Amino acid sequence: MKTIKDECTGQIVVKKSRFIATMRPVANREQAESFVAEMKKKYWDARHNCSAYILPPSHEQGEYVHSSDDGEPSGTAGKPMLTVLQARGLSGVAVVVTRYFGGVLLGTGGLVRAYQDAVTAAMEAADIVEEIMMRTLRVTVDYTLIGRLQAYVASREGVFSREASYEDKVIFPILVPLESEKEIRDELVEITNGKALIEDGGTSKEEIMT
Repeated sequence: MKTIKDECTGQIVVKKSRFIATMRPVANREQAESFVAEMKKKYWDARHNCSAYILPPSHEQGEYVHSSDDGEPSGTAGKPMLTVLQARGLSGVAVVVTRYFGGVLLGTGGLVRAYQDAVTAAMEAADIVEEIMMRTLRVTVDYTLIGRLQAYVASREGVFSREASYEDKVIFPILVPLESEKEIRDELVEITNGKALIEDGGTSKEEIMT
């Protein structure tokens, strides 16, 4: 699942109207609705606080996607905001775009572009991460082989190392994507000439920067 790591904001001005986009990671509908309410309270003096969110695929209650125009002409705010999130493949994220009206009407096309551009501005400030199920492999080797392992991890996409333990031998934990585990195990056997002890260290969900 691809999402954002932390809350982020972006702002644009279009014909004197100010659009403030605030994005936040959310795990369920309750968090999403609470976030929207929080933004409406924070920007209580704004003309509109339009919103959109996409819940994680595992979410079982309420709607998977939701959007609100909050008084703007139908289809000119919430849904265009939603399409920006969907185009980036994001999930588990909510966004509120606050509009302070500048006195100049933008027309339906102008509104759609403004709300989409505001979300894009916030997204440019976001750290986008992908949540991946990973396996920890505890690789035990002689000291003479640790250099090969370090070089392998540095060059192999999607593989990450953890702090090694230096005892009689080196215990070198590495994180590998579950979907690539068999292939990576075979590669580890090859680069160590079959001299590595490879043990299962458990699975975990990890956030990988994209």
